[in-house]
Amino acid sequence: MDDNTLVSEINEWLADQALSEPDIVGMFEGLCHRLHAIGIPLARARLTWPTLHPLFQAETTLWTRGEGTLFEQFLHQDKMSDAWNESPMKHMLDHDIGILRRNLDGPNALLDFPILKEMLDMDMTDYLVVSTAFTSKNTYHASERRGIFVTWCADRQGGFSNREIESLQKIQRRFAVACKTVVQARISHNIVETYLGTKAGNRVLSGAIRRGDGDTTNAVVWFCDLRNSTALADTMPGDEYLKLLNTYFEMTAGPVIEAGGEVLDFIGDAVLAIFPFENECEKNDAIQAATTALHASMGLAKNIREQRKEDNLPDINFGVGLNVGSLVFGNIGVPQRLSFSIIGPTVNEVARIETMTKTIGKPILATRDVAAYDAASWELLGDFTLQGVSQKVALYTLIDKEKSDHPVDIGNAVLKNAENIFVN
Repeated sequence: MDDNTLVSEINEWLADQALSEPDIVGMFEGLCHRLHAIGIPLARARLTWPTLHPLFQAETTLWTRGEGTLFEQFLHQDKMSDAWNESPMKHMLDHDIGILRRNLDGPNALLDFPILKEMLDMDMTDYLVVSTAFTSKNTYHASERRGIFVTWCADRQGGFSNREIESLQKIQRRFAVACKTVVQARISHNIVETYLGTKAGNRVLSGAIRRGDGDTTNAVVWFCDLRNSTALADTMPGDEYLKLLNTYFEMTAGPVIEAGGEVLDFIGDAVLAIFPFENECEKNDAIQAATTALHASMGLAKNIREQRKEDNLPDINFGVGLNVGSLVFGNIGVPQRLSFSIIGPTVNEVARIETMTKTIGKPILATRDVAAYDAASWELLGDFTLQGVSQKVALYTLIDKEKSDHPVDIGNAVLKNAENIFVN
């Protein structure tokens, strides 16, 4: 079997990968094993690609013969690292170079990048970087290049042969087609999770995209709202107010996500989130998760408010309402612009409950179902009329543990004087 036939077999395998939904790390590992199996002296290979993610700028997977693969993600940085600025890939991007090769042994060795000395210390003999660009419309970063970089390293004396380099280039082009399919799918998943949340995002990607698509579910519903937001927005520079909002969301939405909740929407300066459940056992778990998030939020609020006071920054105060019940989870809006959210009496009530935190003067309010899970931590305030709700609702607030002989340990903070944390 000649080399062309062997390469063709790998290309056929890559075509099958492009038509399926492979894991990019597993696909790259499979490719490296197949290249080594047909006699290419591949000892080390790295695949790098850019991504769209609120935390990460790029992703990479490293394959080392006999050791398997590693996956890494690179955070967004305001300033590029020295390692990147001195890398062959940065040089290739700056000068629009598609292929770069360096012999690492023998009389033709060229070690003009710091990484090459590291490769030589690993007994690599040849270093080849091939860039394959993706053509795509990008209006936000018009000059940003999309595509993949693959670094191929050999450990055979003399390195890669010219025919092997030609084969690697041909194979990478087919590999890039499969990568583009996978990378675009990963980006789509990142985007819908970032803007819709995990649960709603997965439903949309699964095909629930028509107006009216949805179903009934049970959940603990969390609703919180920032205090004095109008005055803050009117008196603060726009960028400072945006920082304040993001700090407030980190204090509230952050703990919800950490506790396993699903943030469905940021409604101006309000946070709407759910902790879904299907049965009584899961209901208890959902209530526990919601109260865990509440305690964590209180601890964060206390620490952040103290730090902001020291820094002479505006205070951040908010109220929280918790409710339990059934709701409809699905698409609402117009066919051209939909929102995947929750609707129903439970949702309306939790918004009214949070509003009552201002009227009653208690920053945290919850219904009987929430309080019943840990009755010792909640105090019944009475039955109240909620706007638009026909029957009165019993509302509870967290007991002020500062007045108790037994404060409740909530991790790194002690639950004390909730009203001093969430000032109305």
